[in-house]
Amino acid sequence: MEVDLSPKLAKKVYGDNGGSYHAWSPSELPMLREGNIGAAKLALEKNGFALPRYSDSSKVAYVLQGNGVAGIVLPESEEKVLAIKKGDAIALPFGAVTWWYNKEDTELVVLFLGDTSKAHRAGEFTDFFLTGSNGIFTGFSTEVVSRACDLDENAVKAFVGNQSSNGIVKLDENFEMPEPKKEHRFGMAFNCEEAPLDVDIKKGGRVVLLNTTVLPMLGEAGLGGDLVRLDGSAMCSPGYSCDSALQMTYIVRGSGHVQVVGVDGRRVLESTLKAGNLFIVPRFFVVSMIASPEGMDWFTVITSPNPTFTQLAGRTSVWKALSPSVLQASFDVDADTEKLFRSKRTSEAIFFPPPN
Repeated sequence: MEVDLSPKLAKKVYGDNGGSYHAWSPSELPMLREGNIGAAKLALEKNGFALPRYSDSSKVAYVLQGNGVAGIVLPESEEKVLAIKKGDAIALPFGAVTWWYNKEDTELVVLFLGDTSKAHRAGEFTDFFLTGSNGIFTGFSTEVVSRACDLDENAVKAFVGNQSSNGIVKLDENFEMPEPKKEHRFGMAFNCEEAPLDVDIKKGGRVVLLNTTVLPMLGEAGLGGDLVRLDGSAMCSPGYSCDSALQMTYIVRGSGHVQVVGVDGRRVLESTLKAGNLFIVPRFFVVSMIASPEGMDWFTVITSPNPTFTQLAGRTSVWKALSPSVLQASFDVDADTEKLFRSKRTSEAIFFPPPN
């Protein structure tokens, strides 16, 4: 596979007063197009309002920073108004209409990672706005909108023409948006930073899994994921997705180093990582990461709602499952060397602390 896998930063697509929208381009990150996946990021200033829209792609939204409010309307359902905060993951299946609002001083930043296999352009999300200068109604004639909404011509011109902004607006300080309802979070959002840990290795790292057990709507989106926090100088065991899933990994905090090995044992990526980077691991390729002394956190979305991984180190690795004679023959080593290899990394850890 001769595709550039180098980590990339998002670039601004639109926005000014109220916030901005950023995306990763398939021209710079070719695996987006190759894997039919997309990635984008929304940043809202205080009183910033992302206008209602729906997308041609299923996604997972992950709140990277701040607190805010999200409105979600699933097909043939009533609006859900959710209070959202840092660490929240939200599954957004096809057809969901969403809006986003920030009423706090701290910037609200939301990451979107998802599947573009049914999108208009491979590797890119296309949003269809319900209002604004590029809203759906701007393309229809006044007569069509008038008859569809049972409005007179003047009312139609106000509804279609008054909102001259594109995608994001800044609301007046005193404008009252809908208040979120606590019960609306149930089944819609899952906070990865407050959830019980699925893996916790002292001086190694911690993992919270994102699957249909904790967020059933991921099944509709066809996506899963995890939040990983790697301690300073610790290592994440080499491993691969064994159910043909792609991995989209965004570096949330800190920095480190990544290696990816693909077909014929060829190292296809070796790179430093920093906060804001996104990189993609192709199907069945093996990835391992080492954190810098400051540690490193990352959020990964996987193109399977309940992904399965195989580790190549530790007690649960495939090596420990194979017969001793198979290992001897495979590596062309004697019994003592095989025993030495098997005796190492006897814990179930997938994270390894730095050497003493």
